[in-house]
Amino acid sequence: MTIIDNDLLSIQEARILAENAFEAQKKLATFSQEKLDEIVECMADAAQEHAETLAVLSHEETDYGSWQDKAVKNRFVCGYARKHLRGMRCVGVIGEDPQNRMMDIGVPVGVVVALSPATSPVSTTIYTALIAVKSGNAVVFSPHPRARKTMGKVLDILIEAAESKGLPEGCLTYLGTVTASGTRELMGHKGTSLIMNTGVPAMLKTAYKAGKPVIYGGTGNGPAFIERTADITRAVADIIASKTFDNGIVPSAEQSIVVDSCIDRDVKAALRAKGAYFMTEEETRTFAALFFRPDGKLNPGMVGVSAKTLAHRAGFEVPDDVSVLMAERKYVSDTDPFAREMLCPVLAYYVEDDWMHACEKCIELLVTERNGHTLVIHSNDQDVICQFALKKPVGRLLVNTPAAFGGLGATTNLVPSMTLGSGSAGDGITSDNVSPLNLIYTRKVGYGVRRMEEIDTDMKHDDHPTPGTVAHGAEDNLVNMQTFQKLLDEAIRTIGGAK
Repeated sequence: MTIIDNDLLSIQEARILAENAFEAQKKLATFSQEKLDEIVECMADAAQEHAETLAVLSHEETDYGSWQDKAVKNRFVCGYARKHLRGMRCVGVIGEDPQNRMMDIGVPVGVVVALSPATSPVSTTIYTALIAVKSGNAVVFSPHPRARKTMGKVLDILIEAAESKGLPEGCLTYLGTVTASGTRELMGHKGTSLIMNTGVPAMLKTAYKAGKPVIYGGTGNGPAFIERTADITRAVADIIASKTFDNGIVPSAEQSIVVDSCIDRDVKAALRAKGAYFMTEEETRTFAALFFRPDGKLNPGMVGVSAKTLAHRAGFEVPDDVSVLMAERKYVSDTDPFAREMLCPVLAYYVEDDWMHACEKCIELLVTERNGHTLVIHSNDQDVICQFALKKPVGRLLVNTPAAFGGLGATTNLVPSMTLGSGSAGDGITSDNVSPLNLIYTRKVGYGVRRMEEIDTDMKHDDHPTPGTVAHGAEDNLVNMQTFQKLLDEAIRTIGGAK
């Protein structure tokens, strides 16, 4: 009887992949931006040809969301997001300031370890691969166990296309034997430089322990506030379209609605007209009991399925045209499931007396799971919008737009991205819509434009010193260049004597 230890196999594979990627990236680092762009275009073209097929495969393997909507996300990445990357300079000279005689040089971080979610395994994997190569980095993926087949397929397509245009072998690859031990080895390997975790919270603590910079495209728990000056019909249409897209699994999609009390009745009427179903108290309790397991973890059987299917699984029936289930709530608490992220077409509904109380309610919702991902406000009052922008612990504030699409940069001018940083909540190093510029560091070049003696002279004759300088009349306290040189010479002699 042969016993196969998948953990050991995965660890060994991770070491080989990391070492190969480290060596291959050295070659990639010599490529010009134009050559990298040529490879990226070829990768995007190849993925675009299979956008629909990969969407179907993803849905069949994971049972999450709608394959039609997944196809839209795949085309969004291969089309709109790819166009945004064109012309962006990430390596070599990326900025010049002739007047101040300064220059910026883009330098790849090295080898990126990438994790993609089972909810969007194709679009996220494509986007991560594109921005890694665009910025001259090697990238090694650890496929999500629930989407292993799908991610392997899309990466095989991307690897073949990229290497046909000259990408060094080993710069784009993935674990074939996926285990937690192998992923841990990959993240902690000395050859890897940065961890990009998009929507895999179970691996976040492990990523931190690796001691590398972590970009975390986290889960969301974003409320949408409908303020009294809002266009109610448009606001409701935006929220329904956003929350039903891919059956509610886009992290930036709304998780709750907070409503100004004076328009409560109108908002409810508009929601019902768009297919929202307000659950009774009994239905709400039954649904909550099924949605989360006793250990507090999300029941995967309730993720990414339609509102009608959710209701049926919870033991009650709703009309065929129902698009979203609504749960009316008064308070936010750690024990209330509806105050947490729900990756399905379900929305909590809160009513507050005015925008100030709504502001506090939104903060409560944002900090409940300490995500600080995305917040939407529907309003035509610029002062209220400004107050929300100033006070909310959130990575992105969206105004009068569907959160799922606005957060991705489709209906806003935010960077088109499939990884939305959650840095505002202390998770990861950025709250940006992640782009290739998050995968480089900038080498600053500064030409000499003045002599140190000039600085010394300026300080001596400055009658209006700026903070940190010495006021006129206290020149004796200054260490001038001659004194500095004497001290330096003495230090060098002392070090030489010690030897």
